[in-house]
Amino acid sequence: MTPTTMNAEPLAELSAASKRFGPTVALDRLDLAVRSGELFALLGPNGAGKSTAISLLLGLLEPDSGAARLFGRSPRLVAARRGIGVMMQEAALAPELRVREQIELAASYYPAPDPTAAVLELTHLTPLAERPYAKLSGGQKRQVQFAVAVCGRPRLLFLDEPTVGMDLQARESMWATLRRLVAGGTAIVLTTHYLEEAEALASRVAVLAKGRLVASGTVDELRALVVRKQISCATRLTAEEVAAWPAVAGATRQQRHLRVTTDHAEEVVRRLLDADDALRELEVHRAGLAEAFTELTKETVK
Repeated sequence: MTPTTMNAEPLAELSAASKRFGPTVALDRLDLAVRSGELFALLGPNGAGKSTAISLLLGLLEPDSGAARLFGRSPRLVAARRGIGVMMQEAALAPELRVREQIELAASYYPAPDPTAAVLELTHLTPLAERPYAKLSGGQKRQVQFAVAVCGRPRLLFLDEPTVGMDLQARESMWATLRRLVAGGTAIVLTTHYLEEAEALASRVAVLAKGRLVASGTVDELRALVVRKQISCATRLTAEEVAAWPAVAGATRQQRHLRVTTDHAEEVVRRLLDADDALRELEVHRAGLAEAFTELTKETVK
């Protein structure tokens, strides 16, 4: 984000928000803020509080303490909700309506929606415009749900696992559309179990665990929190042999390359070179978001 974006008033925020369901603490004094011009990825293991946080921001639940605000107002106000679009993981649309009719119906709820033809083009649904929703594949239904979410020209878009059920081509097409929306000024809140999706798209990431914020920042900032690195090389050494070294967290072989995970990359590289004078194609990579996520949340899954 730019400094201007960082200083902008949040479009949606939670301030010391707590929520319990009986004896279970779903959120514990959580602070979150989503600003214009960013794709904000909300990550965490199952039960971390992601769905509860989103439900508070959407006005579907109220915090037991603290506050939730949407465009500076209560999320329960219709006037505030008119500025958002929502695509939940579980969605039920009228099976008998055609794709075009689904978009037209959703657009009728907004004061200044995009033209239906423009929405169909943006979401790559023009060839399916006259097909009944019930006749679509699972991935195609997700595309229609996405079209319904964006048809009202939302300032803020909530996407819950948007690419579940999509093939690789459809997923990449969705990613391109999300980048286009952000470039046009739409802010996006994304929850996803595909960590490569968050790594590819997010301007900023927040990681929840047991209802608390355990880390927040850009993808690079979260990756920098983890010292673990990945070493790749072509070697005659076996994965079993290298995995037994004290400084190695894990080793696997993928075709002719050995991949080694370690917190002590320099030490392991020196030992690899000493053990195999024919070693070649040596590369060292810092941890990706997946490794950072595992490290940050490991205490919650024990």
